[in-house]
Amino acid sequence: MIIAEIGQAHDGSLGNAHAFIDALAETGIDAVKFQTHIAEAESSSFEPFRVKFSKQDSTRFDYWKRMEFTPEQWKGIKDHCEEKNLEFISSPFSNAAVDLLEELGVKRYKIGSGELGNFLMLDRIAKTGKPIILSSGMSSFEELDKTFDFLKPFGNSLSILQCTTAYPTQPEQWGLNVMSELKDRYQVPVGFSDHSGDIYACLAAASLGSEIFEFHVVFDKRQFGPDSPASISIDQTKVLCEGIKKIQSAIQHPVVKSDNQKYSELKVMFGKSLAVNKTLSEGYILTVDDLESKKPGDKGIPASNYQNVLGRELNRKLEKWDFLSMEDLKSK
Repeated sequence: MIIAEIGQAHDGSLGNAHAFIDALAETGIDAVKFQTHIAEAESSSFEPFRVKFSKQDSTRFDYWKRMEFTPEQWKGIKDHCEEKNLEFISSPFSNAAVDLLEELGVKRYKIGSGELGNFLMLDRIAKTGKPIILSSGMSSFEELDKTFDFLKPFGNSLSILQCTTAYPTQPEQWGLNVMSELKDRYQVPVGFSDHSGDIYACLAAASLGSEIFEFHVVFDKRQFGPDSPASISIDQTKVLCEGIKKIQSAIQHPVVKSDNQKYSELKVMFGKSLAVNKTLSEGYILTVDDLESKKPGDKGIPASNYQNVLGRELNRKLEKWDFLSMEDLKSK
């Protein structure tokens, strides 16, 4: 599954949200992900800005308030996604948001790494019976163990994404090695949630067998918003999707290097046979300086066997560039 996260890149504009859906529908992704914020339910006046980016929002609470859509608007967004054959996903940040998403009929839940300890909300989500994707960004293995142990008894289908909470994430912070550790430890599908701001991390994750990909998208990395530096553009998204699918196809079709029968004609075409590089008389004793290798590879003695002709006597005259065969050599 390839998930493009719009998050708050719409900046509270319903028109922008729908424009993102139209643009992303042409890129090859499988799902669009939003974030459902209900300010009164999840935040307070005490919440600090993660990054002081906004000149129009005096508090983080005000920013979340501006990011809200009405239930009717959320329904329109979900319907639009489905019209474009994209799954609508949205991360909730409160029980009230879970209730809203249930009314919309979402198929699965993606849990941001900051919510992995929110067992109150996880309880509500788990009781829906729907699949849950967990992002591991801010969690240690000990904390992840507690979350998995809490969720396991509910029986939901679980998957987990390697994620580093840094915006943008530098290559030494990607933590690609953690994917195999997560797979071994939890025995569930594993993926990669990217905040690097480029396509390379997800491509690297694909080569290591990632099954789920998530990344933030913007129309232009210069646009307003806290996640723009850690996002990729719509055009980059198309290139990334093509790359992921090609890498996955390569992994699914391992090459048997010992089986090269299909190259037999090419091996003759590009192969080399021994020839002489000057006119030589009968009785001449061949040296390495008399030899050349010429295409094709089926005209007598293969070039790989040149040592077997050194010191051998010719039993007939050869013209310059004639191919050399064993019949041209006197018996030892």
